[in-house]
Amino acid sequence: MADLKVLFGFHAVGVRLKTAPASVMEVLHDPTRRDARMRQFLQRAREAGVRLVEADSVRIARLAGTHGHQGVAARVQELARSHSVDDLLDSLQAPPLLLVLDGVTDPHNLGACLRVADGAGAHAIIAPKDHAAGINATVAKVASGAAETVPYFMVTNLARQLMELKERGITVVGTSDDAPQTLYQADLRGPLALVLGAEGQGMRQLTRKRCDVLVSIPMHGAVESLNVSVASGVCLYEARRQRG
Repeated sequence: MADLKVLFGFHAVGVRLKTAPASVMEVLHDPTRRDARMRQFLQRAREAGVRLVEADSVRIARLAGTHGHQGVAARVQELARSHSVDDLLDSLQAPPLLLVLDGVTDPHNLGACLRVADGAGAHAIIAPKDHAAGINATVAKVASGAAETVPYFMVTNLARQLMELKERGITVVGTSDDAPQTLYQADLRGPLALVLGAEGQGMRQLTRKRCDVLVSIPMHGAVESLNVSVASGVCLYEARRQRG
């Protein structure tokens, strides 16, 4: 089963059952959990024709790598995805809306960013291969299925990738506390890549230099910054609002 991967939790497994049921090889479930949520989930799996396997919580935890599996895990085939940012951009019919994460290493933050990117209709997330979280079971769980729907590209050289986006006519907008204008003053309607750095340190200097525009998110309370996933949501949904 080297070509298979594991998903766990109701959201992550449920989204795969909904979007690509043929790729689900088997679903393991804890038979001691008999609540309404589990019954509804198992009914959906049966309707999808998926093989169901009863397994105790310990066995599911070993497979998932965590005890936070909610009594559900699945072995699934990898889905075909665009192999590169260029492949994805070439396939788009609408102006690109991309989220670029520079230095986000926490899997919970990445999972939350994937979830908000899916909700806002972002076409992909781009991150550097170094100093960034990759997709794992924890990310998939937090993303509530969005790890299955939002392409996530880890590139060798982020600064060079941003230059290539600009060569394609994509405006690169970075976020910074000291930006001369706010997010709400910027024009986000065209082909767009929104760049956010890790909470606290922000974008790296070279990444900042590659941005066409810098914007800030107005802060009206005592805290100085937002969690990166919350900031991603604010930025992506403002772009989506401007696009109508």
